[in-house]
Amino acid sequence: MSVPATSSFMLGAREGFAAFLPVSVGLVPWALVMGMAMSSHGFSPVEAMGMNLIVFAGTAQLGTLPLISSDAPLWLIVVTALALNLRFVIFSAAIAPGFHGVGAPQRWLSGHLLTDGVFATCAERMLQVDDPRWRLGFYLAPSLWSWLLWQSFTLIGIFAAGVVPASWSLEFMATIALIVLLVPMARIPPMLVAALAGGAAATLLRGMPLRLGTVAAIVIGIAAGFLAEHLEHKRRQP
Repeated sequence: MSVPATSSFMLGAREGFAAFLPVSVGLVPWALVMGMAMSSHGFSPVEAMGMNLIVFAGTAQLGTLPLISSDAPLWLIVVTALALNLRFVIFSAAIAPGFHGVGAPQRWLSGHLLTDGVFATCAERMLQVDDPRWRLGFYLAPSLWSWLLWQSFTLIGIFAAGVVPASWSLEFMATIALIVLLVPMARIPPMLVAALAGGAAATLLRGMPLRLGTVAAIVIGIAAGFLAEHLEHKRRQP
């Protein structure tokens, strides 16, 4: 007997939420730091939450804040944001087969909700299941939970900016949270190559003006990841 579509979706949602829940704890300090950073750079609560809702990309938000505050050229802000989000090109390409049989509106929503933690949790498992409704539930449950956590704790961080002591070192906690997300993704060879190439380039190019070394390192890491993915695909072909 086949499983009803709604039941299949809920089964996937429960499994996806359970898999992502331990990882989602790392979003809390990262979101708090993001909220406090936007507030300390002069954003009003409305402006900060507007950026949070529209961009929904912590690394890009944090990376562009110093440029916005220093009145950097608009083109540099845009290029920096795009470069910091280039990794999602690889993420999208890797997880795309998991959305076969899913409608366009759900795919657009899923694209907006894609995060590092959700990709690390969902990508491998989604590609092992044939039922598109199960896959969609498995993806959307942790994605929506991630979105809710991010918006909620960023808002708390905005209003806590002048209250939380600097000695709490939340910036360091956010870095640890990102490392926790990186570890499961590094199990995928192209991701590991991208991380190593990008990290090495960022170290070598750290002296470039306007933080362009970071942008260049991201591009180099993405290119290395694509090359590794291409070579691995060729190797698998008979």
